[in-house]
Amino acid sequence: MLGLRVMLGRPVMMWRSVIKMGDARGGRQAGGRTDAPARPTTTGISLSELAEQVGGRLAGADATSVVVDDVSFDSRARATKRTMFAAVRGERADGHDFAADAVANGVGSLLVEQELSGLKVPQLVVPDVRAAMGPVAQVAHGHPGTRLQLVGVTGTNGKTTFVSLLAKLLNRLGVGAESMGTLTGARTTPEGPELARHLHEAADAGVEAVALEVSSHALALHRADGLVFDVAVFTNLGRDHLDFHDTQEAYFAAKARLFEPQRARHALLNIDDVHGRLLRDAAGGLPVMEYSLDDLDEVVLTPRGSTFTWRGHRVNVALPGRVNLSNVLPVLETAVLLGHDVSAVAAAASDISGPPGRFQAVNLSPEGHDRVPAVVVDYAHSPDALAAVLESARELLPVDGELIVVFGCGGDRDREKRPEMGRVAAERADRVIITSDNPRSEDPLAIMESAAQGSTGVATTPAELIVDRRAAIAAALAGAPSSSSLVVIAGKGHETTQTFADRVEHFDDAEVAVEEWARLAEDGDPR
Repeated sequence: MLGLRVMLGRPVMMWRSVIKMGDARGGRQAGGRTDAPARPTTTGISLSELAEQVGGRLAGADATSVVVDDVSFDSRARATKRTMFAAVRGERADGHDFAADAVANGVGSLLVEQELSGLKVPQLVVPDVRAAMGPVAQVAHGHPGTRLQLVGVTGTNGKTTFVSLLAKLLNRLGVGAESMGTLTGARTTPEGPELARHLHEAADAGVEAVALEVSSHALALHRADGLVFDVAVFTNLGRDHLDFHDTQEAYFAAKARLFEPQRARHALLNIDDVHGRLLRDAAGGLPVMEYSLDDLDEVVLTPRGSTFTWRGHRVNVALPGRVNLSNVLPVLETAVLLGHDVSAVAAAASDISGPPGRFQAVNLSPEGHDRVPAVVVDYAHSPDALAAVLESARELLPVDGELIVVFGCGGDRDREKRPEMGRVAAERADRVIITSDNPRSEDPLAIMESAAQGSTGVATTPAELIVDRRAAIAAALAGAPSSSSLVVIAGKGHETTQTFADRVEHFDDAEVAVEEWARLAEDGDPR
């Protein structure tokens, strides 16, 4: 059995409050919904009142009898007279050009940046439709977030694991909770109208709490505007999405928007990351709580899970690797911030497991044979994420164990991070295999060669380039020296498809690893 006992060398810190708890603006405290309004039996608001609440100017047809209870940004969708069409200006198209189509499909009003002639529906004119769309949708749906405990998490890595674990934990604590993010929709964070609609439906269905991934794209594009989170969580910041934000500074600035006082009641910040400390120092009037891995004691790490002491309680979770400690700790602390007893939280966390593709241990041998390599599948697709995963994997190996990594870089995405990922892999793994990972419109081999450039002069053994991802995984397993090795398959995680320029194919890293190991066994692998 691979395993390691790690003493983090510091007494347990109970809870460090930088700013006194409480909401200076009044209203709900994070532990309850004492002033939450009763569930409305109907939704909708007159267009005139909507204009007063969100600002803007009414134009076009008479708005006297018009009611809005939903917002759409798709002109092709069938709608009702209570639907407002938001004419969003995008990179490739301008929603104003499709307003007539939306009216023809039934909408009763328009959200626009300029009055449009010839359309027999009232129009709400605002300076920026994208910025107004989310708040308008929240108002139209009766502010559904006020009927829920809302937790928003942002950061480069760990968001999906966080929301999944928090929803599981809250459900174990007797709170009807759900998560929203990478595993539940086409976007990490839905557009404002979709988000408002979903929160409305969730509240009506009896859901009490929602954990939401709030991406940097969402913050930059105003998708979560109009919401106030009971707890806003920051995990970490590494290099990612610079194809969208251009600079690391702009990327961080987008993340930081979640921690403005008008967006959150409390902030929970990872001070092991320098950016968490920067957010703490710039928090202003927002109540801030900190977390750090230094707050954990008597940590035991194994390929099957982790055990540690938190706030004086022994906690065992089915989450392997140090990287998962950084995921589970803010979940525990968030539950406390939401009003739950520490001992109850510790008990509820017992044997909790994470989502698929997040440092997921893959069982190659259901029969329980000992002489098989350990395999971990992870979504790591940025330099920092890959570094964290490989460092966590290394801790699970004996001193003479071999760490093998299979990874790729996505096509049509940030190209500058590719050699960085190659360097990270070469510095931390004993054997590096670079392969395809959603090449999209780019040449897979060209992407791989770019990543390999970062390993030049770093690795003692040159990186192997294998275009076919299945063949790459097979090569890693075939070369793994039995139980003293660990194979990390990084980049795709939970994804079950591989995207090329002309097609999308089914591909599941965990599934392929099991299949290729079975094939090796059929071929007479001596292990």
